[in-house]
Amino acid sequence: MTPAARVQTAAEILDQILAGAPAEQVLTRWARASRFAGSKDRAAVRDHVYDVLRRRRSALPAGSAETGRALLIGLLKQDGADLEALFDGRPYGPEPLSDAERAADADPNAIDLSDWTATRLQEVLGEAFDANMAAMRHRAPVFLRVNLRKATREKAADVLQKDGVATIVSPLADTALEVTEGARRVAQSAAYRDGLVELQDASSQAAIAMLDLPEGARVLDYCAGGGGKTLAMAGRVQKGQFFAHDIEARRMRDLPERAKRAGVSVACLDKAGTVSKAPYDVVFCDVPCSGSGTWRRTPDAKWRFSQEDLTALLPVQAEILAEAADLVGPCGRLVYATCSLLPEENTDQIAGFLATHPDWSVSASCQWTLADGCDGFFVTELRRA
Repeated sequence: MTPAARVQTAAEILDQILAGAPAEQVLTRWARASRFAGSKDRAAVRDHVYDVLRRRRSALPAGSAETGRALLIGLLKQDGADLEALFDGRPYGPEPLSDAERAADADPNAIDLSDWTATRLQEVLGEAFDANMAAMRHRAPVFLRVNLRKATREKAADVLQKDGVATIVSPLADTALEVTEGARRVAQSAAYRDGLVELQDASSQAAIAMLDLPEGARVLDYCAGGGGKTLAMAGRVQKGQFFAHDIEARRMRDLPERAKRAGVSVACLDKAGTVSKAPYDVVFCDVPCSGSGTWRRTPDAKWRFSQEDLTALLPVQAEILAEAADLVGPCGRLVYATCSLLPEENTDQIAGFLATHPDWSVSASCQWTLADGCDGFFVTELRRA
């Protein structure tokens, strides 16, 4: 595909997304139907689409209807692209620019959030709001977690370098490496194949690092998803028993293979199994949430998430926390986490839990935002008082 054809394809995909179709669904469907598109073409189209979704308001030219074409023109103009070369009417590319399109400019200072989330995050973040919004307009950095069972950070960095993946040490966690070059080579690298590293944001790694994980502990990841945090906890101790559960078991389908690669043993449990194996020394709950701390990775979500969605999530989060508490043994730890920036999902949930569970107290808590150089993430560790 030519650069112009990539732009035209991205515009057509964006029109479907603006009409209500989920971004990932449209991109996947296009990729499956477009066998002619190579890996670089697919990556370029995806980048165009996601760059627009991150900057959907600040890229829209003044007076323009919100279409894929208009948004791409605004974005590419701001980024200094040669618009005349891309919009020259060649086959498979977009039609030439009109005089009005040449003249219209977007407002680069427009807030790239829905109105209600912008208002709420301004209240919550205060002086850090502008820094978070600036970060949300750009692609998230790629972080790797070093599996301390198999390597030091220095060894992992050396092995990655041999496969063309350059990294720097992140100060956010003692396991974190930030990829500065060759991010798309990670999955084919020896370090990844041999279980020395896993993809994981630095905030998640920092959250695991602050937990009290004693050797020999029985640990349950109660909302495991793909199991990244299960493996992160297992990587920090040499001995322990690790269990994973998710209400949608299919999310854990790759966990056994990932655990094998990491050199750890993880038992995947259904809900009844979590009860039969209780009690646990640590129960970790990364609950379903708005994902507002990760919206630069999933920018379509920030435009879809509504106040009604938040209202529906809150009782689910509270219920999970209460259920998990019943699985913790004497002197055990209960950990609550979200990738959210909203206090309704974070500190307010902890306050609500403590109000109905006076035998628990907070032993550690932290909130990371995008201004810290990572995803937004919240974690609180509780112990029986």
